[in-house]
Amino acid sequence: MPDYINLLTQNLAKIWQEINKTPGVCGGDACIRNTRFPVWVLESFRRLGMNESRLLDNYPTLTATDLANAWAYGAAFSNEIEIAIGENDDD
Repeated sequence: MPDYINLLTQNLAKIWQEINKTPGVCGGDACIRNTRFPVWVLESFRRLGMNESRLLDNYPTLTATDLANAWAYGAAFSNEIEIAIGENDDD
């Protein structure tokens, strides 16, 4: 029987390698691999109804894998993303 816990851990480790937090870049927020695209911004766009196809059309340097990683990170660290959205909301 395969070691599902080990497989899951390896997959999650790869996801988080694609999300970077760099002091001094975008306030240290979680961003897509070596970019200045914060996960919270992508999540905000998604909540406003922008679908993945439109996101990829508008930001051609992003890939479908980048979005999948952002959604996975956002789900795993939802409190962090909620705080970042709240701090940056311009109502």
